Amino acid sequence: MRMHNADAACGIAQAAVIMGDWWNVLVLREIARGHVRFDALAAELGLSRKVLTERLGRLVAGGVLHRSLYQRRPVRYEYLLTEAGVGLLPLLVAMQEWGDRWVLGDGSVTAAEDGAEHARMHSLTGTRLPADLELPGSDGIPRDVVAPDAAATVLFTYPATGIQWEEPLPGAAGCTLENRLFRDSWPAFRDAGAAVHGVSTQLPHEQAAFARAESVPYPLLSDTHLRLAAALRLPTFHGAGQLRLKRSVLVLDRQRTVRHVLFPVGDIPHAVQEARRLARTLAGHVRP
Repeated sequence: MRMHNADAACGIAQAAVIMGDWWNVLVLREIARGHVRFDALAAELGLSRKVLTERLGRLVAGGVLHRSLYQRRPVRYEYLLTEAGVGLLPLLVAMQEWGDRWVLGDGSVTAAEDGAEHARMHSLTGTRLPADLELPGSDGIPRDVVAPDAAATVLFTYPATGIQWEEPLPGAAGCTLENRLFRDSWPAFRDAGAAVHGVSTQLPHEQAAFARAESVPYPLLSDTHLRLAAALRLPTFHGAGQLRLKRSVLVLDRQRTVRHVLFPVGDIPHAVQEARRLARTLAGHVRP
């Protein structure tokens, strides 16, 4: 890529050099989703081996990917995000949010029943979360997004709660109600062998303060760096100067596979009740 001399001091221009073209962006998108091996990337993207090899080489040289040997005969590598690569996830999620709203949508932050976000979320059924996907809990310690000892994990995402906003935060109304309803239903989830995890882009200490104030018994996980949002391409919106997760409920099995999706979530009490029913069904307590 030819650059003007003034571009040497421009962060946007330098980032554009690394991203290169749209194939580089899509390669990073798929790696964030957990497709880290060459054949899986080629299958997801429909790229020739020559072109994919070239793009992976550029991203490794740019310092956003590194190769990790997983097989010696024949030699095969996984392509994993470096720290610099993880730093690009907010950019990818912001691009998705912009495309959802201004290209695929009508400019509104509200999720439409027949919109692109709805279709993408419900296509998650059957998707398996990456095995190494951990998020910090309210204690700051990384925790698996899927509870390893539970027959089912209910993962609900919400914009934010527990903060006095200086400006209206679209989609955030009801977050406290949602947490309280999951809190009150938590014994039923526990007795069914199901775990409950709440996820937002708030910082761990913000979630910890809310958990203490509301006696929340289940983990609240922080997706501040948007690892989960990028892995599942979750719908987001901008609020109070930060990307926020739209409200959704996912029910996953022991194998980390998404079995049920509730999105959009408008009727919060119904969504919590339905999540409880689906979790009990998945855990084998009632017949499907």
